Amino acid sequence: MSTPEEDLQHENAGQDVIAVDADDNELELVNRLDAHTGDGIRHRAFTSLVFDGEGNVLLAQRAPDKRLWGTYWDGTVASHPVEGQSQEEATRQRLEEELGITPDQYDDLELTDRFEYKRYFENAGVEHEVCAVLQLTLSDRSLDPNEEEVAGLMWAPYERLHSNPEWYRQLRLCPWFEIAMRRDVR
Repeated sequence: MSTPEEDLQHENAGQDVIAVDADDNELELVNRLDAHTGDGIRHRAFTSLVFDGEGNVLLAQRAPDKRLWGTYWDGTVASHPVEGQSQEEATRQRLEEELGITPDQYDDLELTDRFEYKRYFENAGVEHEVCAVLQLTLSDRSLDPNEEEVAGLMWAPYERLHSNPEWYRQLRLCPWFEIAMRRDVR
């Protein structure tokens, strides 16, 4: 568990997220660290699922120094849009920052779902998000992962993962990815 002094020094303490109501209507900007501690503050987030042309989804292992869910496996990228930024713009930005994926590698970015969830992580914090799900298919699978964000990458057969998530429990999947996958009817 982090101390109040460590929390004040955490990079998230200098960033804001968009607090939203249950219908994803913007309420106000709130401190990102405040949104992820205590009981949390509901805020806008997204997760993106990147596919290849052969039915595989790209899973990314979160870097070990992530404050919440470090070393857990996630959909390809997940984050929070900033004020004035669409979910699609935020996804494009994070794909490039985390994996070196540029817009010329895909042309089918699509928002496919949205859901609210709340999950606590050990004694370190909470996620209380209205999470948009975006999907795209790569025409070029070239990647340049940022090691500060991504500890590992794995292409997994999506239909098998979707139908049999229990086969992948050793991966410790992030809760928002599990929810998105469970709801997906691709």
